[in-house]
Amino acid sequence: MADDVKLKLKEIIIAELNLEGKSPDEIDDAAPLFGEGLGLDSLDALQLAMAIEENFGVQVPEGDEARPIFASVNALAEHIQKQA
Repeated sequence: MADDVKLKLKEIIIAELNLEGKSPDEIDDAAPLFGEGLGLDSLDALQLAMAIEENFGVQVPEGDEARPIFASVNALAEHIQKQA
C-alpha cells in the first residue's frame, strides 16, 4: 500500500507541477519537496494539496500545519495513510 501511494504521489507531482522529463524513479522518497529538493514553492504546495484531496479524498491543512506534511514524499504518504 505505502509504495502504491508513493508512486501515485510522484505521478501527481510530475503531472500537476509540469515536471516534464522527470520520472517517478527520479524523485527520492525522502528528499525535500521545497528548497534544495524539488524546489517547489507555496503555489505548488496549494496546487498539490488540491490534487491530493481530489485523488486520495484526504484533507490537507493549510499554513504552518502543512509544512511537516509537505516535507517529502514519505511525509505526504504517511499523512494520506493516517487519514485513509
